[in-house]
Amino acid sequence: MGAWQPLPDGLPPEVRHFVERLRQLKDGTGLSLAALGARTAYSKSSWQRYLNAVQPPPRQAVTALCRVAGLTDADTERHVVRRELALEVWPRPAAADPGDGYEDDPTVPWWERLEEPAPARPAGRLLLCAVLLLLALLLTAVGGAVAFG
Repeated sequence: MGAWQPLPDGLPPEVRHFVERLRQLKDGTGLSLAALGARTAYSKSSWQRYLNAVQPPPRQAVTALCRVAGLTDADTERHVVRRELALEVWPRPAAADPGDGYEDDPTVPWWERLEEPAPARPAGRLLLCAVLLLLALLLTAVGGAVAFG
């Protein structure tokens, strides 16, 4: 792994500690940022922002990194808690609206999505199709019987 760029001066200790732990996890995987991006569904540039403390990572990104690093559920939960503590004091961009806060990215990798139930179809449409199919079969049978009968 290449050397990390220094974290910004004045970074709150909670943020510094959290980002340093994420960097250690990433380095422990032996993956490049591009490979990490492919394994976690977060892009290389996103990981660069997260691991250089430019932007806080979404909770799902932290859990994905922990999964790739082979951490237990308890260790993953500790990293999620560290993220929450860091998020409370994470410096906001200067141009941000005071009401703006960092929110989790709703992006979830396809393999972690819950199964969504198929939308319900009106029963009337299915029944109509069945009746029309039965009528077509009946007409075909009657027509065949008349033609060969």
